[in-house]
Amino acid sequence: MTIRCIAFDLDDTLWECHPVIKRAEQCFYDWLKIVYPKICQKYSDVALIEHRIAYTQSQADFHHDLTTLRKSWMGLLADEFGYSHALVDSGFEVFWLARNEVTFFDGTIGILEDLASRYSLGVITNGNADVHHIGVGYLFDFTLSSETAGVSKPHPDIFHQAIKLSKFELGETIYVGDDPKRDIIGAQKAGMKAIWYNPNNQIWQEQEKPFATINHLSELEEKIRGI
Repeated sequence: MTIRCIAFDLDDTLWECHPVIKRAEQCFYDWLKIVYPKICQKYSDVALIEHRIAYTQSQADFHHDLTTLRKSWMGLLADEFGYSHALVDSGFEVFWLARNEVTFFDGTIGILEDLASRYSLGVITNGNADVHHIGVGYLFDFTLSSETAGVSKPHPDIFHQAIKLSKFELGETIYVGDDPKRDIIGAQKAGMKAIWYNPNNQIWQEQEKPFATINHLSELEEKIRGI
């Protein structure tokens, strides 16, 4: 069956995630130092991240919803220091705006624009980046986050919900992502073909193989044409 739709992961597939999150965490901490200083008097920037991670790990029921997790953690911080819960929405906005200041991998936007002229493009992500806020929403016909889906990758439901949004069949859709389990195994168990984005030439460790592997998005269409 001819591929007519390409769905993408975002973090570490279209841009490098770690420096984005690191900067966003620092922006949030710097904001706290000014507006809610008692928190930073107790917690260093590193200690505050460790505090958040520990809280997140204790909330297994909400791992699909990073926004709710972060906001509920911020609410705990407000309560601990006797601050108003006005901290929550304002603080999340500071983090989220910085979280969406991404630097695309070289050539990515041009490649996506070229692909969008021949395929329907979509997004399936566990994160809370927003391609519309970032300014590339015009390239995508649908986007689905784990927050909206109610489950996160690799759960098959998020892929099946995305297929409904795309209006294409499973066999007409291919998924591109960097994470072997969440992206590749998840998509293939849901019935999609999947292409592993592997820019660092990592060794594939899973028993089930990806449909194909690429080191740069410029290789993607050639792999699709080989189907």
